[in-house]
Amino acid sequence: MSAAEETHRFPRTSRLRRSLEFKAVYAGRTSSAAGPLVLYGLRQPDAKTATRLGLSVSRRVGNAVVRNCWKRRLRDVFRRLRPQLPAGLDLVVVVRAVGPPRPGAAGVAAIERLLLDLVGRLVKQFDRRVGPRRSGKVQPPDPAKSLPDEQER
Repeated sequence: MSAAEETHRFPRTSRLRRSLEFKAVYAGRTSSAAGPLVLYGLRQPDAKTATRLGLSVSRRVGNAVVRNCWKRRLRDVFRRLRPQLPAGLDLVVVVRAVGPPRPGAAGVAAIERLLLDLVGRLVKQFDRRVGPRRSGKVQPPDPAKSLPDEQER
């Protein structure tokens, strides 16, 4: 297999496969929505691990043909954008009930822009909650600074 074909694969290490992995992402309660997509995200403890993708396309979106079309399109877009995405994220894409995706290159480009925008919003939410990730570890609060009332007594 050539190097170009390798980069466009969707290996198991790039997927969320177990229900516990999906539940952990949903429990993180960090999401962003736009258009037909809702993106849930969770920052992994190890920032060097590959970003992983999980897909949730319910029956309300359409029949099996429409659902599989959405999944193929989202996997393809994820493969193309993987080098641009930050490492160490678990992402779950939920497709709202809107029918089939737009056909052709214009539809792919629209989903690419939408997914990049949603990931950017999630990263901003992560940075607001914890602060920018520098060394991969969150510094514990200084106990001397956290209890000013007890020091004054």
